[in-house]
Amino acid sequence: MSLLIKNGRIITSTDDYVADIHVADETITAIGPELQVDDKSIEVIDASGKMVFPGFIDPHVHIYLPFMGTYAKDDYESASRAALVGGTTTLIEMCCPSRADDPIEAFELWKSKADGLASVDYSFHMGVTRFDAKIETQLRELVKRGLSSFKIFLAYQGAFGIDDEELFQILKLAKELGVIVTAHCENAIAVSQAQAELIAAGKTGPEYHEPSRPEIVETSGVQHLMTFAELTGAHVYVVHTSCEPAVQAIQAAQTRGVHAWIETVIPYLVLDDTYAQQPNFEGAKYVMSPPIRNIRNQEPLWNALRNRLISTVATDHAPFDFEDQKRMGADDFTKIPNGIPSVEDRINLLYTHGVATGKIDLNTFVDCGSTQAAKLFGLYPKKGTIAVGSDADLVIFDPDYSGKISADTQQMNVDYSGFEGWEIKGRPAIVTVRGKIQARDGQFVGTPGSGQFLAREPNHF
Repeated sequence: MSLLIKNGRIITSTDDYVADIHVADETITAIGPELQVDDKSIEVIDASGKMVFPGFIDPHVHIYLPFMGTYAKDDYESASRAALVGGTTTLIEMCCPSRADDPIEAFELWKSKADGLASVDYSFHMGVTRFDAKIETQLRELVKRGLSSFKIFLAYQGAFGIDDEELFQILKLAKELGVIVTAHCENAIAVSQAQAELIAAGKTGPEYHEPSRPEIVETSGVQHLMTFAELTGAHVYVVHTSCEPAVQAIQAAQTRGVHAWIETVIPYLVLDDTYAQQPNFEGAKYVMSPPIRNIRNQEPLWNALRNRLISTVATDHAPFDFEDQKRMGADDFTKIPNGIPSVEDRINLLYTHGVATGKIDLNTFVDCGSTQAAKLFGLYPKKGTIAVGSDADLVIFDPDYSGKISADTQQMNVDYSGFEGWEIKGRPAIVTVRGKIQARDGQFVGTPGSGQFLAREPNHF
């Protein structure tokens, strides 16, 4: 199928202009004013009054996720539908084997959950939860198979967490291979000790999740990672950065020459710790790690985003039902499955609370929602921009739409919304993946299972 998108306001991370876009054979073949195409079967879309963005990329999601003795509720069928109606055309999932698992087997398992089900294009960050000679050999093989990013945890001791010797060796290998290392930065021992003290004192509700993992613990984890990155020369990317002190610690390292990038996630930009303090266990809906912080952090995060000091806005999408999964921690907040479902809402919330309020401009919106993820993770310019030769992943966005978020209408396979009743301004009207229309006006209309695995080349030498 070929498409001709007429009269749209095309917005990339750097440009803003009105033109037509011609799409054929899954790619953008021409961009210009009043394009004429000799193809009687072409589908013409009038995008007058609408904006055309490159397909958005969520670089941090969990779809298949064994966690806290249960499993995340989405599969790639539901997660794809949710992503697409929200304007996201590419997902990069965290493949997270435990310390006892084999990395190649884990990759094949995670990939099998997407093959034939995903309607978005997808790739993976490879979790490295232990390191020895066998793991090194397997990691080298996985890079050859198209994984150009690792994931490490400076938390979850005994499950996913690595020690300092492993951290050093993983970063050295990444530097050699040109792989970027994404990192969850906390301090496992500090967290476990704080949790034990709170539980012993009878402080068991979800409101105590944040005090068990305070800002100083996240910041110290960031500083620890920066030290090792400086020693090894590795390129690092700090995931789900939640607070101003952690951002400042990364910026301080950047001024010393450390190759480091910052990700935040949409919940930190629009929610604050009072949501997790709601009574009757309602706060459990908002338990994630690192936790949602005091509202004083929001303005500095938005400022850093506006100045492009924060590179990406992701979700850390991890959907667990409130009634039969979050309630596992009814008597002990440490047993609440972590995560806020948001893959469907990220772009609408970012536009509504960022662009529409003047906190960020449209070019920055595209940069943090798509382009930087593509550049950092080896997908650019195939993804992340609107250019001749790029994949025809496009979002035709209606800025005049107004509506509300609700669990009753969401595509995510979870029994609540963390943003129930919130108003949104604007939403994707048409979403294409490689030129095929996959979503229209809040509904999935595409072909299930049409997504492709994206093999990526290392680009961080």
